Amino acid sequence: MTELQPQSYVDADGKRLFVPVRIAVLTVSDTRSFDDDKSGNTLVERLTEAGHMLAARAIVKDEIDAIRAQVKTWIDDPAIDVVLSTGGTGVTGRDVTPEAFEGIFEKSIPGFGELFRMLSYQKIGTSTIQSRCTAGVTRGTYLFALPGSPGACRDAWDMILKDQLDYRHKPCNFVELFPRLREHERRGGGK
Repeated sequence: MTELQPQSYVDADGKRLFVPVRIAVLTVSDTRSFDDDKSGNTLVERLTEAGHMLAARAIVKDEIDAIRAQVKTWIDDPAIDVVLSTGGTGVTGRDVTPEAFEGIFEKSIPGFGELFRMLSYQKIGTSTIQSRCTAGVTRGTYLFALPGSPGACRDAWDMILKDQLDYRHKPCNFVELFPRLREHERRGGGK
């Protein structure tokens, strides 16, 4: 995980500096390949333009076991801080990403999905109710399951994640919490 030493990321005037985060991008789809993965490409473009590092990228089928296996592999990798997935968050029979993610969360972040749908409502109206995007954290890794459209990925990044994955964002952000995400394990209360 990102080793965040607060004194290392503050300039001489006491202002916070940017901390690059290592992000893996997972596309959940029965039909996409890297050649036509517009949503995955959108996330890669956004995160690298913001100064973060693409740590890994994969495409898996809409199957709970396949999704969980890939996400767990990345959770176990100390070179990955955040997993962004795209796809499989709707309500059809093949949409199983939320079930896959929620089955491995130590803690959910319900506000992420709530905020995403509130912001999305302003663009697509009541159609946003069909999104079951979700977020949580497991063993110090943030996990975000986004819808499968490029527009939804842009909205999630531009309106939520860009700020929450920026150490400079005030009053608070996800990056500054990295050193504390696993404190329960040190106290013996981990899963």
